Amino acid sequence: MYAGIASMLLVCLVGGVGAYLLHRLTAVAPEALVSLPFQSGWRPEEHALSRYHVRWYLATLIFLAFDVEMLFMYPWAVVVVEMGFSAIVEMFVFLAALLIAVVWAWREGALRWS
Repeated sequence: MYAGIASMLLVCLVGGVGAYLLHRLTAVAPEALVSLPFQSGWRPEEHALSRYHVRWYLATLIFLAFDVEMLFMYPWAVVVVEMGFSAIVEMFVFLAALLIAVVWAWREGALRWS
């Protein structure tokens, strides 16, 4: 009864350990200059895990809003002919909600870069 679960766990364990051992066998030891991030020849000025200003989070939310918009617009474009007028109304309601979000972000200063 549990043979399938046990065999899958064993395959996952063997695969994970095998991938780790393969990495340890084939990895090249990093040097200081090689392991630094490449930024057009410039040395990094701050740590890679440094904190971001809060305005970047608002910009990220705006990007995600438009990314999700495109995610919904592609299938909508395929079925708009079949669904008719209701699909057009639904899309304009969705775009109005996004417009409200962009106006709010603009008012909060998310689009100001200084």
